[in-house]
Amino acid sequence: PQKESYWGLVNSVGPRSCYDEAKRYAEAATMAYHRAYGLDVRILRIFNTYGPRMRTDDGRAVTSFICQAQVGDDITIFGDGSQTRSFCYVSDLVSGIVKLLFSSETGPVNLGNPSEMTILDLAKIIIEYTGSSSKIAFKDLPVDDPRKRRPDISRAKNILGWEPEIALKEGLMKTIDYYIGELKS
Repeated sequence: PQKESYWGLVNSVGPRSCYDEAKRYAEAATMAYHRAYGLDVRILRIFNTYGPRMRTDDGRAVTSFICQAQVGDDITIFGDGSQTRSFCYVSDLVSGIVKLLFSSETGPVNLGNPSEMTILDLAKIIIEYTGSSSKIAFKDLPVDDPRKRRPDISRAKNILGWEPEIALKEGLMKTIDYYIGELKS
């Protein structure tokens, strides 16, 4: 699991570098203003949030897989599907953000679901839950794509009394129901 003490190991010229470095820079700038001017700040690290109302073209696995399954397209997995992620339902994230905002904690706090699964297993679950006949298609894994993403939420539990409450099945069913309505309209 990734703790808040992890500062990152980033290929500064890789295809993901702007995304990865922008997040690190935002944390550095936030803490610099906090130290220099006493600005009241909060830093949170969000891990793979999903739920209704996400853009269908945002490229995230949950949304892409649901939309592909709903229309019977192949589910596109980049890599062999063995890479892992931890998926946090949006209402859990929001409750964590609110708790963090009303705390005095300024350092980074991980907000995510520590339950980890492979991308291949996620695709299979979405096919099952949607009743789709979609097949799985594998494409090349993008350069520098993380192999694992799982937060250690010990600080969130200890400092905020927060942990996710929505199980993956419940969250996926709510999300699938939303997109069924969206894709019909």
